[in-house]
Amino acid sequence: MRMATDASANIGAGEVRVALDAAALETWLEANVAGYRGPLTIEQFKGGQSNPTYRLTTPGAQYVMRRKPPGELVKGAHDVLREARVLSALAPTAVPVPAVLGICDDDAVVGSAFYVMALVEGRIFWDASFGEVPVGERAAYFDAMNTVIAALHRVDPEAVGLGDFGRPGNYFARQIGRWSKQYLEDEAAGRNADMDALVEWLPQNIPADEDSGIVHGDFRCDNMIFHPTEPRVVAVLDWELSTLGSPVSDFAYHALMYRMPPDIVAGLGGADPVPLGLPTEAAYVDAYCRRTGRSGIPGWDFYVAFNFFRLAAIFHGIKGRVIRGSANSAHARERAEAFPRLASLARQAMEACR
Repeated sequence: MRMATDASANIGAGEVRVALDAAALETWLEANVAGYRGPLTIEQFKGGQSNPTYRLTTPGAQYVMRRKPPGELVKGAHDVLREARVLSALAPTAVPVPAVLGICDDDAVVGSAFYVMALVEGRIFWDASFGEVPVGERAAYFDAMNTVIAALHRVDPEAVGLGDFGRPGNYFARQIGRWSKQYLEDEAAGRNADMDALVEWLPQNIPADEDSGIVHGDFRCDNMIFHPTEPRVVAVLDWELSTLGSPVSDFAYHALMYRMPPDIVAGLGGADPVPLGLPTEAAYVDAYCRRTGRSGIPGWDFYVAFNFFRLAAIFHGIKGRVIRGSANSAHARERAEAFPRLASLARQAMEACR
């Protein structure tokens, strides 16, 4: 998850910051990626991916490699092989994803598991207002994102071999319990009245018609590659948080862009979208409902409150690590400072449900 920042810090590739054995990688590529021909040049993408991501360049092709970071990892985190699995499963669907060309579960090659996929050319927009696009064309870009997330949520997990991709049922109860526990146990970061209210209210107001499907978990404009000239998504990236869960909640997380302060995560910060050439939040929700066969989303603000709560809990945990001295980066401190605003936005959505 990236904080909003100067886009130039995230664009392009350059110096390799997480080292690997280039010779061993090239030997593996020759044996496992169809049509591979060296010599190989390796650069690391600048963006803030939690999984180190590299551009692999040869005279005839370019590839992208994603690997686990080095060092001891939290169980289940940074599972690049899980990413490769969901990308491979979605390849024949209407969801645009990069083609997976090779998967390696042998840590001996580069120091951790990794996979290689095709490099997709196009544009990444770091600003949720799509300010680089003429006003009259921006709505088409929003419609393109809406089309893709609706397509994802129409995929039958069983039909693409992902029926066991997550725990079935009780998604909200498990998620609310997990993040409430983390919040309540982090004494260093302290308590917050808005979070306390949400911890009490959310589990008592879980929608009765909870359904399940493949969810991305971090579906935002800056996790997509758009066509070089057209308002069309050509690849959805960063599937690290994907699982089986609530499609409506996954969409609500995406739609947080309408309420998200732009200095926290790519968002419109409550700006009037109409003068910006963008659909309103209500119109955007209606378009998703039409595409997914829903007549509406009862209790919409519950899903908004839950997603702001989840983000606030994550930022609260970062605040605790900053206080304990185990997270000293500028981004960590920015996230810690943003925590109370996210908690307040979550409570505002909660109050709208009453």
